[in-house]
Amino acid sequence: MVELSIDNWGYWQGKPPATGALKAHPEDFVVKEVLGYEPDGQGEHIYLWVEKSGLNTAYVAEQLAKFCQLPLRAITYAGRKDKHALTQQWFGVHMPGKKGFDWDKLNLAGLIVLEVHRHSKKLRVGNLKGNRFELTVRDLSSDDQIQQRLETIAQHGVPNYFGPQRFGETRHHSQGGNLALAQGMLNGEPVRNRNKRSMAISALRSWLFNQYVEQRRSENKLDQALLGDVCILSGSNSFFCVQQQDTDIAARLASDDIKLSAPMWGAGELASEQQAKQYELGVAAKYPEVCSALADLGLKQERRAIVLKPQDLQWQIESNTLKVQFMLPAGCFATSVLREVINTAETS
Repeated sequence: MVELSIDNWGYWQGKPPATGALKAHPEDFVVKEVLGYEPDGQGEHIYLWVEKSGLNTAYVAEQLAKFCQLPLRAITYAGRKDKHALTQQWFGVHMPGKKGFDWDKLNLAGLIVLEVHRHSKKLRVGNLKGNRFELTVRDLSSDDQIQQRLETIAQHGVPNYFGPQRFGETRHHSQGGNLALAQGMLNGEPVRNRNKRSMAISALRSWLFNQYVEQRRSENKLDQALLGDVCILSGSNSFFCVQQQDTDIAARLASDDIKLSAPMWGAGELASEQQAKQYELGVAAKYPEVCSALADLGLKQERRAIVLKPQDLQWQIESNTLKVQFMLPAGCFATSVLREVINTAETS
């Protein structure tokens, strides 16, 4: 039986020599969702723009359901956000009719309702343009390579790993809860709690994707197209397969017009062809139990970019402190950017 370890995922630029402390304070990890559209002001869905600190997203959803006296399924959100951070995000409340709520009476420590809007459509998971991050790393051991690494990231990006939060690894919990549940599922142990089961399945699928990224990173193929590779057009769900390795493909990859991808495993045929398909099947053959489990769960084959290039990347280094700001597409992890710059594992 395969062991679901997260210790083998390497660095594109090698492990950073500098260390520092991340999340010394909640305001050191600021996340702001970018919805990408404006609520239309009408309809049976209430959109709440909130600021929270010291609270996880699922708990806030539960408290909103209690306050509104609605079933939990009536409360939605576009993405889960870290508990140990200062985050601004959207929640949706499905409330047919004209009834509203006095949000000033929502007494939940660590939560502030900033704006309330009506919208005609439900807020769904992933229904975001992206997230803007403002990170502060304190107590730098040195500024060795930090500037150089950030400049390289701005040009080439980082491996698009799912971050430790997906697997249950956080500053305050290092047991890998979600991945431990996934390991149990592979061993035949049932997970009856619906939410935990969903998190375990997501962790398992994300783990396998990271194995694909690591394989290509270790062979210097993160930015090198194979024949039959699936290229995603930036900013869309459209993709095509590479039919010939030429300067046009290389130029489009370098300009971030297209992105190479790897499978998010599920049932069905791989979208890749030729050399790339054989390569991806070779990785899958190393983890037959994982692939079978994901296919049997009813998931379908999907694709995800293997390189992540942060947008609007800016930084400042002063007084042993690094401040860095950037924007990422929804579903991508700021920690996957930061891990290429500085080693925070020893102090986080």
